[in-house]
Amino acid sequence: MPSVTLALKDLRLLLRDSRSAVILLLMPVALILVLGLSLGEAFGRKPDNSLRISVVVEDEGLPAKPGRTFPPNGRWTEVVLDDLADTGKVRIEVVPSREEGQRLVDRGQRAAVIVFGPDFSRKVERCSFVGGDFVDEPINPLNKYGIRTDAVGVTVLGSPFQPIGVAVANQVTQVSLMRVVIPWMIGKAFELIGGDKFMTKFLEGIPALFMPKQFSTPAGRALLGDYIKKGIAKFFAGFNFTALTWADLTKDKKTDRLDENRTEYAPNDPGIGRGSRRYQVLVPSYTVTFAFFLVLTVGWLFVTERRHGTMTRLRAAPLTRGQILLGKLIPCLVVSVFQGLFLLLAGKVVFGMSWGAQPWLLLPVVLSTSLAAVGLAMFVAGVARTETQVAVYGTLLVLVLAGVSGSLLPRDLMPEGMKEFSRITPHAWALDAYEQVLHPDAAAVNAFVIWQACGVLSAFGLGFLLLAWWRMRLD
Repeated sequence: MPSVTLALKDLRLLLRDSRSAVILLLMPVALILVLGLSLGEAFGRKPDNSLRISVVVEDEGLPAKPGRTFPPNGRWTEVVLDDLADTGKVRIEVVPSREEGQRLVDRGQRAAVIVFGPDFSRKVERCSFVGGDFVDEPINPLNKYGIRTDAVGVTVLGSPFQPIGVAVANQVTQVSLMRVVIPWMIGKAFELIGGDKFMTKFLEGIPALFMPKQFSTPAGRALLGDYIKKGIAKFFAGFNFTALTWADLTKDKKTDRLDENRTEYAPNDPGIGRGSRRYQVLVPSYTVTFAFFLVLTVGWLFVTERRHGTMTRLRAAPLTRGQILLGKLIPCLVVSVFQGLFLLLAGKVVFGMSWGAQPWLLLPVVLSTSLAAVGLAMFVAGVARTETQVAVYGTLLVLVLAGVSGSLLPRDLMPEGMKEFSRITPHAWALDAYEQVLHPDAAAVNAFVIWQACGVLSAFGLGFLLLAWWRMRLD
């Protein structure tokens, strides 16, 4: 077939410059590597709507005591962390040491790190509304701002360059400490009501004239204390003053411990980060982007053939416009498909990228993306008349389409309106298909989304080819 002969000839021309062919394949891999190392592990993840509070737990807990059930494991930090984890949109990150927390703050990787000191539980246990007559070495942790963190052994390591983040971390910590410490103080104070020390102090302020003799004995004072407790409880019927937690104090529904909101700190991989989530975004994004860079190669190929008179000779040969276009299309399509498969293979081997649950679906996605890219390349080649026009038209078109589509900037960071607008580009449909196929956590893929994207990409390709056939001048 004449088209096949012409295709083989053009394929030899494309592959004649071996250095250019190697650069065409390796340049995207090098760019993906550089971006992966520069952007870090956070790139490629959807924006986290949760507020992250980083904490260091040095708390040594309370001395062992028979029958102790509260706080859990003898550590008040467990109560505070449970309260934080139960707060909407707050995620707790446990950093292994104070030194690591300070390093994260110094490097600007965290705005603030909250450190619960070794004596945190012992200090909380001594927090009290009452004086030393009733509690040994009581601590009053309250001031006009809330809880004095230094009074309970809490230190905030804050970055001077992120004052807003430090303020937010301080405020969240203050609220949780108040919800933990104040119920404990109220509960312990209420527990003392009716005790011998309390009743002695209480009766000292009441003239004997008004105090029945039956309450003058220890048993009578205890009975009166019980009456006082019951009376206070009825007066504040909406609260349970014997409680030791905020939920019990307010008689609110107590939620289960939210373990999914508590994570261990995981340092970023300082090296290539094989298998990192960022490569699940970078590899398909730049596979699509560089597929459309074929616009420049094909455009320069056509311009060179026009300048050398090859196009005129082809026109004089017994070949139709369609056969010439097909002969030019096939080698470019072969190169584009090979480049796409090579980059995905490099993503798997070099970067440890996942190919998803059904990797065979990558083939139709690569084919349809290549068809759209080659179709656009043919159209530009048909319009451009000089190398300068190819460079200007092609570069501008490739970069604008890559920017609008989300190939350069993850689509998850785009406003919703821009996400929808990006669908005017073939790139966006290709990225949708790759996202479905390459999802590392999905047990199955949405076949409809994939095949719909492949159909739209094929339609883009055929539409561009029709425009190329209409606009192409073979002189």
